[in-house]
Amino acid sequence: MNATSEKMILDFSEAQAVGSWQAVDDRIMGGCSQSQAIYIDNIGLRFTGTVSLKNNGGFASIRSSSDNFDLGQYSGLALRLRGDGKAFKLSLRTDLYFDGVSYQTTFNTRKDTWQEIALPFETFTPTHHGVKLSTVAPLDTTSIKSFGLFIADRQEGPFQLDVAWIKGI
Repeated sequence: MNATSEKMILDFSEAQAVGSWQAVDDRIMGGCSQSQAIYIDNIGLRFTGTVSLKNNGGFASIRSSSDNFDLGQYSGLALRLRGDGKAFKLSLRTDLYFDGVSYQTTFNTRKDTWQEIALPFETFTPTHHGVKLSTVAPLDTTSIKSFGLFIADRQEGPFQLDVAWIKGI
């Protein structure tokens, strides 16, 4: 990653940067998973909880509050994170609909290891309720309204993902 072309998009070094993130778990559809976004000193945002497959559940997520992010000058995003060895998804939304289209990409974590990962925008796929959509326009990086973090794909049990920052690259 070239430091001169990077731009900080979300910096989780302060508690107020995490306070507006809200859980959106499978409970909205009758599931039993639960998650939360909390601020941890000297770490940043912690996405933690438990995924349950009961009642046809199986996902937990958190979502940022709405804002306007023009990321058109970048080819992707970089994240500094530490996970638990599970796979997670970063999602981007270009509308303000609670139940709208989400553009998602998956990334793997190494247990208890800080990583800096790059996620090119071309890897983000339009989805709705976890189903890939083929009739939706590609991601418009000039009008991102919110960010989200997901865990799904039948990864039952407790999980934890720490994120220090998200940068445009």
